[in-house]
Amino acid sequence: MPFSRRRVIRNFALLVATCGLTGSLVNAADPWIVYEGKEGPGRGKHIVLVSGDEEYRSEEALPQLAKILSQRHGFKCTVLFAIDKTDGTINPKQNDNIPGLEALKSADLLVMFTRFRDLPDDQMQLVIDYTNSGKPIIGMRTATHAFNLKPESKFTRYTWTSKDAEWEGGWGRQVLGETWVNHHGKHGSQSTRGITAPGKESHPILRGIKPGEIWGPTDVYGVRLPLTGDSQPLVLGQVLEGMKFDDKPLDGPKNDPMMPIAWTKSFKGASGKEARVFTTTIGASQDLLSVGVRRMLVNACYWGLRMEDRITAEANVELVGKYQPLPFKFDGFKRGVKPSELALP
Repeated sequence: MPFSRRRVIRNFALLVATCGLTGSLVNAADPWIVYEGKEGPGRGKHIVLVSGDEEYRSEEALPQLAKILSQRHGFKCTVLFAIDKTDGTINPKQNDNIPGLEALKSADLLVMFTRFRDLPDDQMQLVIDYTNSGKPIIGMRTATHAFNLKPESKFTRYTWTSKDAEWEGGWGRQVLGETWVNHHGKHGSQSTRGITAPGKESHPILRGIKPGEIWGPTDVYGVRLPLTGDSQPLVLGQVLEGMKFDDKPLDGPKNDPMMPIAWTKSFKGASGKEARVFTTTIGASQDLLSVGVRRMLVNACYWGLRMEDRITAEANVELVGKYQPLPFKFDGFKRGVKPSELALP
């Protein structure tokens, strides 16, 4: 066998072995990351996770969630980012560029965690095509105000302040159930404990979650009650006095009534097919340190895909690899990171 042929075969074998070990498909030029699914109930399903917010470190939360879904449960996961147009690094302040949304064409589930994005029409078209497909959608934290589009945009009706008669409140309110309203808890000093909504104790999304396990340092968001459409609250947000998981509930009207922080909904778009929708206003990168938050999000993916019969209370939702999320704050992201650097070792 000629030497050159042996070398090609050896290098190909090394590439296959490397992909098998890392569970990631890495191309340094790609402005996204793909985590190939290992064995598990999700094998054969493709989840696309779209990040892009300036404060809550979605660029950290979604890769970790994708690692859990791919390595623990078998889902193929593609994570997209706000990418700096000058150097190709992840830059949440670049609010008009999320490359790779073409992945939505093959997606079985969309996880959206963006804030005030002003995407160009060609990128928005891909989001709206998916929205109308009847496939499931999960919205996290700032996804309630996912888009802040200029008046000249073809898709301005989907902006968070929309006054369109059929799209009041934009994509967030009409698809997910609510747009941005306010900080109900005091931002940065009153954390959130999740309390199961009455009558929802046996819902599949809450399976295996113990009382007190849903907690995060992010504050409760305000919503208008009732939520839109057929929204059904699953988890209520108890405002705590401080920033520790065992802090006492705040006395007074902030917890009477408590605001929903997780709910289910359906959405029927132009295709006429009804999609399952799950929305949670918790989910910043630090919130994923809570096992209850992780389990809720993983369970929600199964539920959205109509795989609730595969949800078990003992399912593995442990963190994958080293995970030390940065504190949530504006302009607090790590500079100079390219998506390829987020591959599994």
